[in-house]
Amino acid sequence: MIIIDSALEKRHSDGQPIRVGMVGAGFMARGITLQIQQSVPGMELVAISNRTLEGARRAYEEAGQKKITVVDSVKQLETAIENQSHAITEDAELLCKAGMIDAIIEVTGSVEFGAKIVSCAIDNGKHVILMNAELDGTIGPILHQRALKAGVIFTNTDGDQPGVMMNLYRFVKSIGVKPVLCGNIKGLHDPYRNPTTQEAFARQWKQKAHMVTSFADGTKISFEQAIVANATGMRVAKRGMFGPTVESGTPIQQATKLFPEKELLAGNGIVDYVVGAEPGPGVFVLGTHDNPTQRHYLNLYKLGEGPLYCFHTPYHLCHFEVPMTVARAVLFNDATISPTHGPLVEVVATAKIGLKAGEILDGMGYYMTYGLAENAELANAQNLLPIGVAEGCQLKHDIAKDQVLTYADVELPPNRLCDALRAEQNQLFFPK
Repeated sequence: MIIIDSALEKRHSDGQPIRVGMVGAGFMARGITLQIQQSVPGMELVAISNRTLEGARRAYEEAGQKKITVVDSVKQLETAIENQSHAITEDAELLCKAGMIDAIIEVTGSVEFGAKIVSCAIDNGKHVILMNAELDGTIGPILHQRALKAGVIFTNTDGDQPGVMMNLYRFVKSIGVKPVLCGNIKGLHDPYRNPTTQEAFARQWKQKAHMVTSFADGTKISFEQAIVANATGMRVAKRGMFGPTVESGTPIQQATKLFPEKELLAGNGIVDYVVGAEPGPGVFVLGTHDNPTQRHYLNLYKLGEGPLYCFHTPYHLCHFEVPMTVARAVLFNDATISPTHGPLVEVVATAKIGLKAGEILDGMGYYMTYGLAENAELANAQNLLPIGVAEGCQLKHDIAKDQVLTYADVELPPNRLCDALRAEQNQLFFPK
């Protein structure tokens, strides 16, 4: 988004930076802090909320910031901003309520806590930028509807694969090519991985083992593709997607030939992924064109004879690009990727091991469940349990390994906002 750098430079020269608050101070959030504070003129990360003040302080200090103020009220937070001090707090709602903050970046990975913070931000007229695929894929459509009514942007980010896919999708459409598949390139998929198997890898990259596991066991990619489906109007071809595995290093142009050409050309588009192809971990879009002259030009430009043309982006740079999403929302009222088509694909909870009656389900990326992408209409008709609300549920009876759970299989924890929002979302999009 080349226009954004000029717009940010103007905000910088005018002395009117975009003021951002961030909720969460983990691995990715620290990268965002470093990026905004050191590389983005015209934008200022004025406050960080985290469950521990030490984590918020660490994020600022690693970004070279020494003027840090602990705040416990909206007034204290706004005073800190006026004094050009960086505020830290354990109370995330302060950031949502402060009048001097333009946008909130939510980076917690929590569905229930994230739902509360995003709802508060929207209610207080703040743009919301999510680095929380789990929240987006579970209750993003209803939060998007609330944001529309409030006149603010609700969006996932540039840099993460859904945002990169959406940017590529928009480009492909803009040149007159019809997208028929939005795809993700992965290096590994094993639904039975757990934090024990992934511990060494997580330690190597200074990440949490359950977060690494959610990538390895397929839960994260299911959420990523659900987000893209909800933004584009596409669906999955089958539960779990095709997800072909190819020999490591296989060019993506060759790997995409494993998808069914006739079905792609005849349908309205699907989301899917490939394991082992290069360039990884990038994304790709398959498109088609009806005009024979334009097909001749596409062939001339080395995209092949068709009928499917492969466009790809060879990387995704996560936290480096998050500030671009903030700028798009605040300056141009443009969402990188939002669930504008409602819930079209869900991520449903599936037993990673045999489960016993009375057990309490653990979280995503742990030992008990993994997520599978399923078309929302079918998931709703079969009462399937979204993995985004599965944590904390108590099993009513035994569940076999690889069995997809339903709401009838569990007792939900009481009084959760995420369940209330799910009910509101279902009533809006699947009224009975």
